[in-house]
Amino acid sequence: MIILPNDLTSQEIRVLQEFRRLNAETMTPEQIKAIKHPFGGGEQPAAGLVGKGYLTADAVVFALTEKAKAFLAIDARPMFEEAGSAASTDDAELEAEGA
Repeated sequence: MIILPNDLTSQEIRVLQEFRRLNAETMTPEQIKAIKHPFGGGEQPAAGLVGKGYLTADAVVFALTEKAKAFLAIDARPMFEEAGSAASTDDAELEAEGA
């Protein structure tokens, strides 16, 4: 089960991820339109993010708000990856002791 945080849709998260990928705090409307998602482009999700307080918009740019920056600062990882890396650390320690 995938739980999307903060009442965001997958399309809205995709728009925010594009800001992270480009390491940008602003994007032009043309850049937003160019964002591809299986369920459409970036215009509607960007408008939703403006309404939710994650972006500000004017005629020239969409800009991240502090709320969006805080969301993008989260380094979320699936729980099974954390458990897997802990197990491989234990395995390596056991191998080192046995050698």
